[in-house]
Amino acid sequence: MNAIVKTDFTFASQKGKYVGKVRDVYDIDGDYLVMVVTDRISAFDVVLPEGIPYKGQVLNRIAAKFLDATSDILPNWKVAVPDPMVTVGYKCEPFKVEMVIRGYLSGHAWREYKAGKRTICGVAMPDGMVENQKFPEPIITPTTKAAEGHDEDISREEIIAQGIVSREDYEQLEKYTRAIYQRGTEIAAKMGLILVDTKYEFGKRGGKIYLMDEVHTPDSSRYFYADGYEERLARGEKQKQLSKEFVREWLMANGFQGQTGQKVPEMTPEVVAGITDRYIELYEHITGDKFERTPYNASDIEAHIASCLASLK
Repeated sequence: MNAIVKTDFTFASQKGKYVGKVRDVYDIDGDYLVMVVTDRISAFDVVLPEGIPYKGQVLNRIAAKFLDATSDILPNWKVAVPDPMVTVGYKCEPFKVEMVIRGYLSGHAWREYKAGKRTICGVAMPDGMVENQKFPEPIITPTTKAAEGHDEDISREEIIAQGIVSREDYEQLEKYTRAIYQRGTEIAAKMGLILVDTKYEFGKRGGKIYLMDEVHTPDSSRYFYADGYEERLARGEKQKQLSKEFVREWLMANGFQGQTGQKVPEMTPEVVAGITDRYIELYEHITGDKFERTPYNASDIEAHIASCLASLK
């Protein structure tokens, strides 16, 4: 099957289209968004030259499952999933921050810690911790949302002082972030997993806060296998991960970290197939469901979306 890396649809009442690193988003009459999760893949803020078959389906279906699983905590943008790689939802005014929550000292937080820093985004981290150790309490380390390039760390105080988000809204975002992360942690535990860290995006519609975008997918979250976690931690070994980190590790092993002058290594059919298999493995471990490989094409997707939009009128 060929990966779908680009869409060029035209729908009735379409007002615009936004192309992100992975998603193509269509604005329908300023009221709904059609989010097509393509098979593009990015790492180090670079879109890689080859698409990954079924990756879009994997991410979209995981996000839909977790939006449903957290809808009692707060409303979310999802209205329908007319196709495995498409979500249609309400258009919201997004907050210009991403709410990152970390239960464990991993990834970016660990790199900062290893460099000698003991605060991140204005939040103190205890002395004497080791990589992948659990924090006494999950910490929230927000970032500004960059239209292009890297997101930047920012503190709660700076967000409020700069008027990026009002104090009242920000405090509510923190409460929602903790509640959704707790729910995700509980669901992951049933699957034998640890939800290490993740990020959420929120927006407003009609004066109400909505949860937006993907939730608890391997592109937005880091998972460890719970089995053997304590033993690996005690021995100072790497944790067995369930995330997109394996793609970054392959790139780094082949001399690419997104820096100027570096070339993306060749993504052979075998490499691409291997990444597809890993994404399907992620899906089955995270959801507990069997992934069905259903071949499809862009014209099928467009027809599914058009039918869904007609039913919303």
